[in-house]
Amino acid sequence: MFTCLLSSLPSFLSLSPSSSSSFSPPFLLVLFVTTAVVLFLITRRSVPEAKPPSCPPPARDSIPCLPRLPVLGSLPWLGGGGLPPHLLFSQLAQRYGSLFALHLGPHYTVVINDHQHAREVLLQRGRDFAGRPSMVTTNLLTRGGKDIAFADYSPLWKLHRRLVHNSFTLFGEGTSRLQDIVLSSVDSLCVELLSGGKRGFDPSPAVTRAVTNVVCTLVFSSTYRHGDAELQEVIRYNDGIVQTIARGGLVDIYPWMKVFPNKSLSKLKDCITVRDRLLTCKLEEHKASLSDGEPRDLLDALLKGQTGSGRGQRSSGSEDEGITDDHVLMTAAEAFGAGVETTSTTLLWILAYLLHHPEVQDRVQKELDEHVGSERAVCMSDRGRLPYLDCVINEGMRIRPVSPVLIPHTAMTHSSIGGHSVSRGTRVLVNMWSIHHDPRHWDKPDLFNPDRFLDDRGQRVTPPFFLPFGAGPRVCVGESLARLELFLFLSSLLQRMSFRLPDGAPPPNLQGRLGVVLQPLPYTVVVTPRAGWESEAK
Repeated sequence: MFTCLLSSLPSFLSLSPSSSSSFSPPFLLVLFVTTAVVLFLITRRSVPEAKPPSCPPPARDSIPCLPRLPVLGSLPWLGGGGLPPHLLFSQLAQRYGSLFALHLGPHYTVVINDHQHAREVLLQRGRDFAGRPSMVTTNLLTRGGKDIAFADYSPLWKLHRRLVHNSFTLFGEGTSRLQDIVLSSVDSLCVELLSGGKRGFDPSPAVTRAVTNVVCTLVFSSTYRHGDAELQEVIRYNDGIVQTIARGGLVDIYPWMKVFPNKSLSKLKDCITVRDRLLTCKLEEHKASLSDGEPRDLLDALLKGQTGSGRGQRSSGSEDEGITDDHVLMTAAEAFGAGVETTSTTLLWILAYLLHHPEVQDRVQKELDEHVGSERAVCMSDRGRLPYLDCVINEGMRIRPVSPVLIPHTAMTHSSIGGHSVSRGTRVLVNMWSIHHDPRHWDKPDLFNPDRFLDDRGQRVTPPFFLPFGAGPRVCVGESLARLELFLFLSSLLQRMSFRLPDGAPPPNLQGRLGVVLQPLPYTVVVTPRAGWESEAK
């Protein structure tokens, strides 16, 4: 899920002023907060909450807007009783409508909570809203926007994205080569899970290691065994980035705050240093051994594409650097940030829901028994014969989207949303949670029901309001890989084993924990081998 990388949006994970707790409180910061609070208390008395004022700029009058204060913007109105952004925005939509505006500090931001406006922004006016804002944390993470997910829309970005897409093609996207990589990791995961015996255990570490191994093999042809030092280093730095980038919130709203001591920002820099050291070493090794034959992995394919696209030549327009080694490195880094956390989290959510709904697990296994059996492993060619399993995956992505709020878009030009004028530079947030839980389109949206993706004849249906990978120019470039991984992992696990709760244990908490992605809280499972696969448990 490459452009779904860190999609929960680090800038907006901590929307209340209390987010400044990650800073040491020097005098200037204390003075700033004290002044802001005084302004808030004075102004709040004169602002009738039941009828918020209109936003001053004429072009914005038609979109309902939250109140705002100098410097703070609308932040005082976003406390939300501790609600995470996706739930807070859904709550605000009940009061202001599905399309409303607010100010995140000085940044005028439009929030979209329904699929009609989302499709307009992502698809119909996709180029108008294809920009990305510049943020402190993501600039650190991507060397100033030399990736795909967070880079601003430009001729160079389009060239880079095309190179990444072509690299997948060169490497064999959709062919047996990728399938073999995933299935090899699946085999190792099944052995590890089945070795747990009858004791309850947390499946998260094993799932994360297996998905990380897929990405390591895909990106630089390294396959690791459980406990390998380099694999542990990859997992540690990736987890460190995930855990710290979510705490740097206010510096993305107020960039000048980066001059103050910030433990989270410092730790993020340390993790990025470790990441870049490892990936630079892999890149140099690949340069030294690059041949004219077929690419061994994604780094090979990117290096070949880099040369083929005119490395060192100048592009037209203001973008004159071409595809550099930094772009190659940041693409590889993005594969880990997106490809590991989002895929593993989706699998863990689905397993959590299967523990709540054992009848769904039984039905998937019956479908697998009828159409695949136990004599061979599942492969991608079986997907057409396993519609219900596919629907379970879709329902998992719907009910618990790992990216409840998509990475922010920016208006590249003066445009409109729903007939309302939108100025150039406006930030736009798409609340995917609200879209995937809209009761107008989803019957009982809080109920886990894979049948909602089947028609009366048992055929798959894809509603227009189901957008797990986004859409338009910024659609996830790794969607095919993500779907391949999810299908092969889930089908193989349920073909070979059954999952149940330990005796006396409560079912998993489904509320989740919002960091960079929406993660399930830790839970335990007992795994038992199914008929024909007992040997893997030994």
